[in-house]
Amino acid sequence: MIYKNFKGQKLSALGMGAMRLPVVDGNDGKIDEAAAKEMVALAMKGGVNYYDTAWGYHSGQSELVMGRLLKEYPRESFYLATKFPGYDLGNMDKVEEIFEEQLKKCQVDYFDFYLFHNVCEMNIDAYLDESYGICRYLMAQKRAGRIRHLGFSAHGSCAVMKRFLEAYGKDMEFCQIQLNYLDWTFQDAKAKVELLREWGIPVWVMEPLRGGQLASKIPAEEAAALTALRPQEKIPALAFRFLQTIPEVVVTLSGMSSLSQLEENLATYAQEKPLTSAEWSAVLEVADRIVRPNSVPCTACRYCTSHCPQGLDIPELLALYNEHRVTGGGFIAPMALMAYPEEKKPSACIACRSCEAVCPQQIKISETLADFGKRLAAG
Repeated sequence: MIYKNFKGQKLSALGMGAMRLPVVDGNDGKIDEAAAKEMVALAMKGGVNYYDTAWGYHSGQSELVMGRLLKEYPRESFYLATKFPGYDLGNMDKVEEIFEEQLKKCQVDYFDFYLFHNVCEMNIDAYLDESYGICRYLMAQKRAGRIRHLGFSAHGSCAVMKRFLEAYGKDMEFCQIQLNYLDWTFQDAKAKVELLREWGIPVWVMEPLRGGQLASKIPAEEAAALTALRPQEKIPALAFRFLQTIPEVVVTLSGMSSLSQLEENLATYAQEKPLTSAEWSAVLEVADRIVRPNSVPCTACRYCTSHCPQGLDIPELLALYNEHRVTGGGFIAPMALMAYPEEKKPSACIACRSCEAVCPQQIKISETLADFGKRLAAG
């Protein structure tokens, strides 16, 4: 196992994410605890010492199961992370109640790592609202030794992350972002890594395989191109090698669902094998080829915005459309749009086509926004 130094602690570079544990009969709220127990045992044997759970994972069952499974091991043998569930605005005034319950569910006296969960457009105002006292309470728990390290996870834009950092950055010790070779440019992960570097905050990675998309859902031609780069390695391993090339990355969380997935990842993390510059460029070219057929070529020149009688932020809406198309749905675009008033959402487009008259890329914007609205309505 590769280990990374974090403030004098040796953290396994591969962390076990407990959001995709094996389940019974496809029921996400019913974890196959016996299978999960085998996975934790193999992870421990393989040198994994970082375990990540959250309040809402597996319909609230993840913390309970991980608490029972990790109870079998000495407390000093693992690092446990969980999060305050601010993705639900109804939780904002319940930080103390939730934190105390999480300690009970996980059967621990303290959390090694604790995060503000999912800082994004939808909840940034609430997270920054001092009347809730969330940061104040969590910092008090840190002083009391019940939180050893405080950080945040983010699915929001760089602008949202900047707002959060300007408010709380001096107290943040790490940040967890969606980072993989597809999102390096597609979701602006490169800029997020650079932002965190400016703040001196190390990176924790979530979605290294983009929910499995970069493991088993790559088009055949692109899969062949990746295989040709390193024939001795499987395609998922290249995604992890990409992350091993980024010096800011400390822990990479993988939401593994089976022993075979865990075994493959343990083999990958037995040795660090970062990409060469040529391999790096080739992988990013493959990522571009995956994204291109499912996205519109907006360059965010913003010529369109001054011509929109509705005042829509067309480049932002098109970026969210691309995210929704490439992901095949998902929660990121709908979540971001929750922060938009109705009159600024895709459905507010009146198809006047004024924007299209000045678009250098000749994007059929009105048709794209109409399609976006239909996709969102279809769920």
